[in-house]
Amino acid sequence: MLQIITTKAEMQQIATAIKVQGKTLGFVPTMGALHNGHLNLIARSIEENDITVCSIFVNPTQFNDPSDLERYPRPVEADVEKLQRAKCDYLFMPSVEEMYAKGETWHLDLGYLENILEGAFRPGHYQGVTQIVKKLFDIVQPTNAYFGQKDFQQVMVVKKMVELFNLPVNIIRCPTVREEEGLAMSSRNVHLSDSEHKLALKLSQTLTFIKNNRLTTGLSDVLNEAKTQLTSPPIVLEYLVIVDGATLNEITAWEQSKEPVALLAAKVGKTRLIDNMVL
Repeated sequence: MLQIITTKAEMQQIATAIKVQGKTLGFVPTMGALHNGHLNLIARSIEENDITVCSIFVNPTQFNDPSDLERYPRPVEADVEKLQRAKCDYLFMPSVEEMYAKGETWHLDLGYLENILEGAFRPGHYQGVTQIVKKLFDIVQPTNAYFGQKDFQQVMVVKKMVELFNLPVNIIRCPTVREEEGLAMSSRNVHLSDSEHKLALKLSQTLTFIKNNRLTTGLSDVLNEAKTQLTSPPIVLEYLVIVDGATLNEITAWEQSKEPVALLAAKVGKTRLIDNMVL
């Protein structure tokens, strides 16, 4: 039976009691508008831990565009139903006032990770992410925390934060869950019109094109051809790069990385989408 907790004190008390009993605690932090990608993370957590906690918190400090924060979907009742059906144990759903004191500041030295790719297009985004994830980890005290591969760079940033604070939590990256036609599941997909949704399929198709041509074509040729596939309005490509999965540094030849990853971000109409594929 799902229990909904709204205060830090109660959630911390419950988490401490779970840990004292020697039980493992799996944690899935979300901003709500849950889809099958999130539910996949929750299913994996349930399978691998004694107790599973999901949090829903639309974190204001990671939005650099106020209108994006305003538009972010918040279907709370539907989310609660999904968590009940998924047999999640606890939902931690605090208010902004519960999580942030007035005038609170935060800065963590994330090095180059903060200023490339998503960091370059969304300044301050990863400061906001690490600020809230650190708070949530301190409250929930998870053994294992689950994140989707769709946010590839975010997973690396969270791992870096865990390392910097020496936190006792395993960060587990889970494969991206896709719609039947290939579009990566995202809470933002609800903003796409039918025609935009159809166009957005080009994102995953382009990543698949890169993967399929990796063994037969040089990297720069594949990348140039892939970029031409994403230049038709209303798609506006922000970046499409091939990087070393261990560092996020761009590579210029396939043999420069054991785990090359193609990452992209594009606006389809007014909706900004990201995706990636391990090659």
